[in-house]
Parts: sequence; C-alpha cells; structure tokens
Amino acid sequence: MNDIHAKTLVLDTHIDIRWPETPDWTQETRQLVDLPKMRQGQMSAAIFIAYVPQGRRDATGHAQAAARAEAMLRHIQARAAAPGTRFCATPDALEACFAAGDTAVLSAVENGYAMGHDLTRIAAWRELGAVYLTLTHDGHNEISDSARPKANLGDAPAEHGGLSAFGETAIAEMNRQGLMVDVSHVAKSGMLRAAAISRTPFVATHTACVALCPHPRGLDDEQLDALRACGGVAQITAVPAFLKAAPPNGASQADVADLVDHIDYAVRRIGLDHVGISSDFDGGGAVAGWANAAQCEAITLELIKRGYGAREIGLLWSGNFIRVWRQVLRFSA
Repeated sequence: MNDIHAKTLVLDTHIDIRWPETPDWTQETRQLVDLPKMRQGQMSAAIFIAYVPQGRRDATGHAQAAARAEAMLRHIQARAAAPGTRFCATPDALEACFAAGDTAVLSAVENGYAMGHDLTRIAAWRELGAVYLTLTHDGHNEISDSARPKANLGDAPAEHGGLSAFGETAIAEMNRQGLMVDVSHVAKSGMLRAAAISRTPFVATHTACVALCPHPRGLDDEQLDALRACGGVAQITAVPAFLKAAPPNGASQADVADLVDHIDYAVRRIGLDHVGISSDFDGGGAVAGWANAAQCEAITLELIKRGYGAREIGLLWSGNFIRVWRQVLRFSA
C-alpha cells in the first residue's frame, strides 16, 4: 500500500445502499462497498445514502418517502455497531475516528422529494446524523427543477424556473440547521440560484465537468465558477457516462485516468480547494481501475503520477469537503 494513501483520510462522499433487502455489510458481498472492501482499499470513511426515488407528489407519496428516508438513516447509523467502526455526524468525530484507525460511517439523504412541504424534516434528518441533503434526484420536486425531468411523471422541461419559493426557504432552513446543501441532480437554474442565496458554501457530491463530457448531470464552467465563488466543492465521481462520451450504439467506458482528467480540469478551472472525489458506488458509479472500494489506492496513485503531493491528495480525498462541512456547522451554531 502506498504510504501517502495509507496516511490519507480517504472519504467517499456518495455511496448508495441496497434497500430494503440490505446484505450484511460486515461480510464480503456482491455490493461494490462493504466493510471488508473498505478496509482492503483503505477507504477511511463512507457517506452512505438514504436515497428516495421520485414518486407521486401528493401527501401519501411524500409521507412514504419521508418514512423511507428515516428508516434508511437509522439503518445506516446501526451499521456502526460493527467492531472497529464509528458513526460520525461531525468533522471532529470523523477525524477522531480516523486517528483511532477505525472506519467511519456517515449518512445523507438524496432527494428533497422526501421533505414534501415539511421543513421540520431538515432538523429531524440532521438529528439522525445526516451530513447533507441532495435537493433533487431525477424529476422535479417541491424544492427545485431537476437536471433530468421525468416525463413519465408529467414533468415539463422546467417547472419552477430553478428553485421554488419553498426551495429558497428550505435552503435557509438547511443553513440554520447545519445540513449541507448538495446540488447534484439540480437543474443549472436551480444550482445558480442556490449559489446566490445560500449563506454557507455547498457541495456537488457526485458530478463531473461538462467541458470534458457534455452530460446534464455535470457542471459547466459557469456552474464551476459559481461553486468556487460560494466557497463550495465539486466532488468528481466515477459514473462513466459523466466522464466520457459513449461510442455510437454502446455504453460509456471510463477508467481512472478519465476520472482524474476531470479532477485536473476542475483544479485548473476553480482551484484545488474546490475539488474532491466520490464514487457513486452501488448507484451507477465504477470505472476500470476503481471498480469497488477495495481499489481506492488506484486514484491516489494516478494523482501522484500527475504530480499531486500528499497535502493536495489529502484535500481532494477529504480536506476540502471537511472544510465546507465545518463552515456549515459554524454558521448553524
């Protein structure tokens, strides 16, 4: 194991879990992330996701989504009952966990659809330890337009013209409660409005650079610049379609070098302090060379090959994200 990798707090900011039939994560599984794979690849910490698929936007749909999100958050927290693991809901807890040589378990909610119109969900999710909320998924919700509307749910190309009035109120409440804002999946109009109104920096926890690969889930240069201006971080993720255009009649094939190309581009465009790394494992992410949590070292080795040193690699793997997280919590205090 490379010495720099071994000494780095390797945080993956977006990992999905199977639900509701969840395999025993303390054993080797077919999932791309489990505890043995994390330890093999020296992935120090993982933010596991309470993902809520888009559904009917009525009282029943919102209630079912909220119940699912809460159940998943409780399940993720319970994962830290395994020996040598800790549940971490603050940066201090995460850094103490790493210093002790334990594996950190963290949680977040993906898709503000689970909020419905109920702002009290924000405090409830933070109380359960959630680090961030991804405002939308695929499909518009009460908070914002999505980068990928769902025609099968009746979505028009745009609904709110970006954030809704409720969405702006929700971001203010997230700032107040210390729940990080994640703009992954959000339409460009909503993302830019969030940059204008959020009183804390925010993150895009699983994204890539449109300049290298046009895709509705990536960030273009204007969005990257807005992220830098608000002090935020773009976490470049391992979803092949975000990284490299697919050949005609074929699926996108990307590798570690392609992912680090996007890191390089973002670093040149907005600066090292505003770029990070994520996988989206078990949610569509995996590239040749970094196909599961056991292969995290491959990213570090590619970064070293391109001239990044220990300090820079530490910032990319976790330091920049932790900085934003601390700023969010300081504001809420």
